[in-house]
Amino acid sequence: MVSREKKRAALHEKLQLLRSITNSHALNETSIIVDASKYIEELKQKLDKLNQNTAAAQTSTSTNGLPMVTVETLEKGFMIDVFSDSSCPGLLVPILEAFEELGLNVLEARVSCTDSFRLQAVGGENATQNESFDAPVVKQAVLQAIDKWSESTNQKE
Repeated sequence: MVSREKKRAALHEKLQLLRSITNSHALNETSIIVDASKYIEELKQKLDKLNQNTAAAQTSTSTNGLPMVTVETLEKGFMIDVFSDSSCPGLLVPILEAFEELGLNVLEARVSCTDSFRLQAVGGENATQNESFDAPVVKQAVLQAIDKWSESTNQKE
């Protein structure tokens, strides 16, 4: 009898953990599992979209050789993805400066610049800023930062 109660308590605990991870507001077990299933499906769709963006970035043959930029709107902020086949030394600083000029706080970022340049950042709007902006504005600011970086890099050569 005690073993059955322990198993039930452990199952309840795991369901509550699943509920919190998936941001489910469901109360019964079946609804929690259905919400978790929907959450997993959404994650799969996001992963597919990111993989498509990555594949497009890797297969695109840009005539100017500049990095490819994608910006996706999130619930409270943006997912910014910058990719280039080359390492692009010094590019990170102008991009971060563009974020700062927009009042975009970097909440999470992954950067790789060994053989290629890759920046994946989640940026949230600064709460103290009164003006709001959308994904095209963020993308344009990043592209302008890349153009300035490219011009300064070409002048040095």
